[in-house]
Amino acid sequence: MAQGHSLGDRLTIGELGRRSGVAVSALRYYETLGLIAAERTSGNQRRYPRHMLRRVSLVTVAKRLGVPLADVQEALATVPLDRTPSQADWQRAAQVWKATLEERRRAIERLERELTGCIGCGCLSMRSCALMNPDDALGAVGPGARRLAPET
Repeated sequence: MAQGHSLGDRLTIGELGRRSGVAVSALRYYETLGLIAAERTSGNQRRYPRHMLRRVSLVTVAKRLGVPLADVQEALATVPLDRTPSQADWQRAAQVWKATLEERRRAIERLERELTGCIGCGCLSMRSCALMNPDDALGAVGPGARRLAPET
């Protein structure tokens, strides 16, 4: 953690949880993933710099949007944990974040097109639909929603 901050400038895990609206157990999990970081007091208590609130807020927004934590980790990888991030740090992260969100948007639009086509065909069967699943090709891939995965 960065030097030059007194423990009075730090938040306990309970304070961080109250301020962010995130459960303490989730904050501990985020810390194990490297999404947030704390210093330890001489009594081994966590103390979080105030700038961790922004990171926790971004994780919360990502969760609401259904963004996997692995994608959040990737987006925040260049944002320092040991000091208050600069505007340039956040702009770098925003570029990664934007690319991730654009890909998710494209996937949702592709799904919307496919569902609209499927609903419009009237057969109501992915097994026999000649448009979306000719010869039940997706059945050989395995169970579950195969059309939701990005096409390669």
